[in-house]
Amino acid sequence: MNSARDNILRRLKTANTTPHKAADIAFEPWGFDKSKSEQEKMDRFCQAMTASHAQVMPIESSQIASTIQALSLEKEWQRAAIGTQGEWHSDFKQGLLALDVIEYQSDIENWKSALFHEVDVGITHVLAGIADTGALVLWPTEHEPRTLSLVPPSHIAVMSASTLHNHFLEVMEEQNWASNMPTNALLISGPSKTADIQQTLAYGAHGPSELIVLILVDK
Repeated sequence: MNSARDNILRRLKTANTTPHKAADIAFEPWGFDKSKSEQEKMDRFCQAMTASHAQVMPIESSQIASTIQALSLEKEWQRAAIGTQGEWHSDFKQGLLALDVIEYQSDIENWKSALFHEVDVGITHVLAGIADTGALVLWPTEHEPRTLSLVPPSHIAVMSASTLHNHFLEVMEEQNWASNMPTNALLISGPSKTADIQQTLAYGAHGPSELIVLILVDK
């Protein structure tokens, strides 16, 4: 228990801190409005995610591998973790050819130490995006566990612009969650953060300090 506490405190001491000002991230809620255009949804999503210290990069699906490769070089990542299946799984692997890659192929206990101490970035698919609040909806499976998005210091989340919805209720309605409820769903609105009593934010204390969203804008 003490080692876990000490680890969190150590990460807090070295984390980037930013004074929090509510006015900087204030948004008028959309409520259940469904009248917004695709461009309005995209603008709102990018603005809200950026305000939460996430990086949003609109790209085409043909650019996934090259974008991951460029990010890996820029940030000097050495080791990455990915799942074993998914629509863009092969693009992930192609973009990570220069890195040491761990694919989720066994029980977490067998590679937990490497995931927590050696992996620089985890890459996942995104089920949907929520424009109103600027959030990602992840639906972890046995082929792409939630630890990929919650543990490594950097997280790349890849989503299609066609899955961008106005609000969370719309996601559940249009994807018929009532008859196909996920056993586990994650809502992610930015990098991991915590704050002290003086409202000073620290990023990466207990999860990724960096969130990069690749949003695929293919028509």
